[in-house]
Amino acid sequence: MAAKQKYQPPAEILETSNAFLADHPDLKWIEGFAFDINGVPRGKWLPADSAKKLLKGGLQMPRSAVSLDIWGRDIENSPLVFASGDSDGVCQPVSPICLAPWHREQTAQLHMQLHEADGSVLYADPRAQLQKVVERLAGLGLKAVCATEVEFYLLREDSDELGRPRPISDNDSDLVPSTDVYDLAELDAQRHFFADVRAACEEQGIPADSILSECAPGQFEINLLHSDDPVKVADQTLLFKRLLKGVARSHGLRVSTMAKPFGEQAGNGMHVHMSLVDKDGNNVFNDGTDEGSELLQQAVAGMMATANDAMAIFAPHANSYRRFQESSHAPLNLCWGYDNRTVTFRIPASEPAARRIEHRIAGADVNAYLVLAAILAGVCHGLENKLQPGAPVEGDAYQVESEQLINTWSGALKRFEQSALWREYLDPEFVDLFVLLKRQEQAEIAARVTDVEYQSYLHRA
Repeated sequence: MAAKQKYQPPAEILETSNAFLADHPDLKWIEGFAFDINGVPRGKWLPADSAKKLLKGGLQMPRSAVSLDIWGRDIENSPLVFASGDSDGVCQPVSPICLAPWHREQTAQLHMQLHEADGSVLYADPRAQLQKVVERLAGLGLKAVCATEVEFYLLREDSDELGRPRPISDNDSDLVPSTDVYDLAELDAQRHFFADVRAACEEQGIPADSILSECAPGQFEINLLHSDDPVKVADQTLLFKRLLKGVARSHGLRVSTMAKPFGEQAGNGMHVHMSLVDKDGNNVFNDGTDEGSELLQQAVAGMMATANDAMAIFAPHANSYRRFQESSHAPLNLCWGYDNRTVTFRIPASEPAARRIEHRIAGADVNAYLVLAAILAGVCHGLENKLQPGAPVEGDAYQVESEQLINTWSGALKRFEQSALWREYLDPEFVDLFVLLKRQEQAEIAARVTDVEYQSYLHRA
């Protein structure tokens, strides 16, 4: 049994949190939580006077809490459950206390990372896996500058007569076969919701930038500004998804970042923009040309070489694979190109100093820690082995013959489990735990008989 160590939070977190508590004497509750492997926040509500205890690492949770399945159940045969007595770890804050303004009673939140009882790193917390890859990239003398774009559906609380979700839309019909992309009327119709989203982001220090109506009724995208701290970017992305859902509930609505909520409508993606800077802050993808540097091409090649090994991370659920359809703006094959939204790895048009790669595979249903870890591991792989990506694609990439992205959940899990790459870049124990978790989810889904099977086969087969 590991001895518990006295914990002292970073000075900035402590000072900012104490100032917040002094400014909010009427606070009723504080939520302490960490994000699990699926990106679900797991934690507790405590009375507001417990805040200082939480700041000092006083919140304990089972180490298995960050490795529950999507329904919140323990993983069978997990080394973190019965085999180890389901012992506790300690939660340590990773950002200051801030307001969660969507709650009816004044409530604050404290985002935390789950550690071993002695304060050492717990491999099961997905945040630790991103930290591990960031350290490897730092060993190459580089830092990643990242930003995320999150797509989501804004839904009514009630369902239709078949139990399906209903998007909120300025259109007369619920699901029309047209797009609403860049439709300002859609934004204006939900202006009170988006005003509260913006206000909540300001409260929580989440750098929300542009908001746009996306390719289906009730679908929107919000972009977060870039940072040279990928762990912070992942923190903000997961907190932002939680914030969206909280604000929506306060408006009598729901938000879904499910990859493909509607079979005939656009799916929800999470594109990641990424560049690299050296110790002086110079963008190493910029060589003064429109094409970008040799390091840019090596990074693209590394992403291409590792993408299929990482599909179980980029598409982590059964529904995730419905998003990958031809001519859908979701990529299908391993290719890259300049200012081309049909490719998998896009180099956006920009000034040379802003040269970057847009990674377009991940759905919005992902864990941002694991997605950024997989992307940056691919970058490291490309740089360390000086890989080359081949020629960029011009025109419609859906018509190009190249290696296909794995398009089945079972195939992605098998590839992930067998990949030597992840046992090099991530903790091997985490790889095994991830596979156990996803196999359990897969088995549960496979055991469910769907409504279309009843409609098709019950009386006809």
